[in-house]
Amino acid sequence: MMRGEIIAIGDELTSGRILNSTSRFAASRLFAAGYQVPVFITIGDDQELIAATLLAALERADFVIVTGGLGTTSDDLTNEAVSAALERPATLYPEVLRKIKANSHHLSERARKSLEKLAWLPDGAHALHSEAKSAGYFLVHQGKPVFFLPGVPHEMQELLEKAVLPRLEVWDGRPRRRVRQRVFRLAGVTESEVNHRLADLEAGDGTVKIGYYPVFPEVQVSLTVVGEDEGAVERRFQAVEAEIRRRLGTELFGVDDETLAAAVVNLCRQRGLWLAVAESCSGGLLAAAITGVAGASQCFAGGAVTYSNELKERLLGVAGATLAARGAVSAEVAREMAAGLRRLTGAELILATTGIAGPAGGSEDKPVGTVFIALTVNGETTVEPCNFVGTRRQIQVLTVQRALNMLRHRLLAI
Repeated sequence: MMRGEIIAIGDELTSGRILNSTSRFAASRLFAAGYQVPVFITIGDDQELIAATLLAALERADFVIVTGGLGTTSDDLTNEAVSAALERPATLYPEVLRKIKANSHHLSERARKSLEKLAWLPDGAHALHSEAKSAGYFLVHQGKPVFFLPGVPHEMQELLEKAVLPRLEVWDGRPRRRVRQRVFRLAGVTESEVNHRLADLEAGDGTVKIGYYPVFPEVQVSLTVVGEDEGAVERRFQAVEAEIRRRLGTELFGVDDETLAAAVVNLCRQRGLWLAVAESCSGGLLAAAITGVAGASQCFAGGAVTYSNELKERLLGVAGATLAARGAVSAEVAREMAAGLRRLTGAELILATTGIAGPAGGSEDKPVGTVFIALTVNGETTVEPCNFVGTRRQIQVLTVQRALNMLRHRLLAI
């Protein structure tokens, strides 16, 4: 079984200015293809550090993937570091230079001249993909393949898919693990509770692994089944997945890339019901989550962000007396917001939110994080009081999640 390492290079990564998404993507794709990647490292633009890190990786791994540092600027030092570390002098590759010139007619003479740096590669390098527009090459050092990819995420991803994975597939005759993986996404349940329900499903031999991850504001559970026989892996995977779904029940709203908003939209469409939202503290985030789902136009009528009391009264018909007596953050106002929007839209489903997102505005009776969510289904309204904790943005996101999850559970009962 081949073991690889990933080295990501760039001061923008080590300073935290840019998220290292390239290593995450590479690790996930390699893992899914059956390779082990026990190490990936992020380092800055330092020639000596790059060289030392590469040499150390080659001592441990069967293959290495390096991303970043292949550009034309003075801080792009990967090629120089590789030449020095592996004792492979920089060599001009005429075919690379011809390709650069062919694709740079629109640039100034100075810009075209700077691009020639891309044609000087360590001796023994081979272009990864003749049709790709981005830089990238590989070489073999002491029998081990080393792949050098650009740090720009979409360029790196294209070369990994089209050039790196196909080469690794045929590199040697050792059997690769067969891997099946799925991520389960849950709302309204804690990580510890999920762990209690599923812990006994893990196999002691490592063939079945279950991971638990709080990915705000939800909990995610990963199922990984590995083995040598593809058929056996698939059968085991299906059996464990079915049992996980049974144990998680209605707290499970989706798998892999399925969002809570998508689950709600699908349920609305399946039941032929229209939804509208009236928002105060969530500030339009609820409508944005819904309209971010393809097909929402078939079930989402629209929404109103009535942030001020004046607009709550004028647009939604919330009574001034209710606002004066109970305050904008109250169950009564949430209920009247829902009723007003139902009159305006005629939608069968209404969600209304009002609350204190902070950081100021709270009181002893209604601290920051106090939120009321109204849900109307075919004229019947319930209001749920909530007490969230977090930053302003976190309270808004938690409000959206709770509102959508309230509606999802109600739709499941229809």
